[in-house]
Amino acid sequence: LPPGSCRAFWGWLNAVFNKVDHERIRAVGPDRAASEWLLRCGALVRYQGSPKWQQDYNGLPTGPLGKYKIEAIDATDSCIMYRGFDYLDGLEHVTDIRLEKCMYIQDECLQRLSETSNLQRSLQRLKIISCGNVTDRGILALHKLTNLEYLYLSDLPGIKEKETTFRVLQQALPNLELELDLE
Repeated sequence: LPPGSCRAFWGWLNAVFNKVDHERIRAVGPDRAASEWLLRCGALVRYQGSPKWQQDYNGLPTGPLGKYKIEAIDATDSCIMYRGFDYLDGLEHVTDIRLEKCMYIQDECLQRLSETSNLQRSLQRLKIISCGNVTDRGILALHKLTNLEYLYLSDLPGIKEKETTFRVLQQALPNLELELDLE
């Protein structure tokens, strides 16, 4: 194999994993379809009323449509990318998202996240850790998440204007608890 072709293949495969299937969303409901997307990409989900993280795609619970509502998403080391974010639109109960070591998460993803009206209502806690493509622009975009109570930012080398960015964010979201672990 020529050098780089393996990475290109994985990039292509990850893009396939992130392709949104609107038929599937209609057929099984937004939470089930999003669960399938997230687990395919290597993320974990936790449902309302359950302490257990779901990580096995084949072990996804079955039940009546809409029985399992995603409450938390842990996307650590996952390959979620912008094109999959349509899956988030129908989720009404997500309070918690962790984006850690997500190589495809960049500013556009955070903008998209903050423009998702259901997440504007439900999301309370967000952690963004070691996502090298995130810059000040992405962090500033989070100001639309008006119910966000806690934001943890760590190891984000793309953030250059720390003081300004955080001041602006704090002004936009006065109730936000901002925890920083940045160089």
